[in-house]
Amino acid sequence: MLGRMEWLNRLVTRRYRQPHFQQARGRVLDVACGTATNARYVPDATEYVGIDVSVDMLEQAAANVDWLTRGETLREMDAQNLDFEDDSFDTVISSLSTCTFPDPVAALSEMGRVCAPDGQILLLEHGRSSVGSIARFQDWRADAHFEKHSCRWNQEPLDVVVESPLTVVESSSALLGIITAIEARPE
Repeated sequence: MLGRMEWLNRLVTRRYRQPHFQQARGRVLDVACGTATNARYVPDATEYVGIDVSVDMLEQAAANVDWLTRGETLREMDAQNLDFEDDSFDTVISSLSTCTFPDPVAALSEMGRVCAPDGQILLLEHGRSSVGSIARFQDWRADAHFEKHSCRWNQEPLDVVVESPLTVVESSSALLGIITAIEARPE
């Protein structure tokens, strides 16, 4: 079992993860990797390192040895305090995670710190819909959703990245404006 939200990946997010994370190159850090779902979508020629604050998620990721075949490394770590040297990775990826970080700008700052100056940061985030009625529902249920899932589902992902020291190179949205793909680079 790859986690309680694996059905969502199969039905929805795979179509966005795959083309976005296939751009990864070199040594890749997957921040808040969960069950390492993103590892499936990075090129085979990369060196994958996944970190997550949850030991349970990392254990589930490690149990999926049938698709963890490149000598992937999985480590318990807080995204807001990455235990890596500056400029350690060519690509940093993360999906559906900034909504759960206590301080998303701090986590994004750390991603920028560990990314090489000529590297890339690829984010796939969810947030407030661009469709008025859906956005109003998200706003109405935001507190209850956060209380139950620790997820700010009505955040504006691009605004969060703009607040950080990262520079947005390109972004696009899909799925009624709920999914945002962002390519950024360190400052």
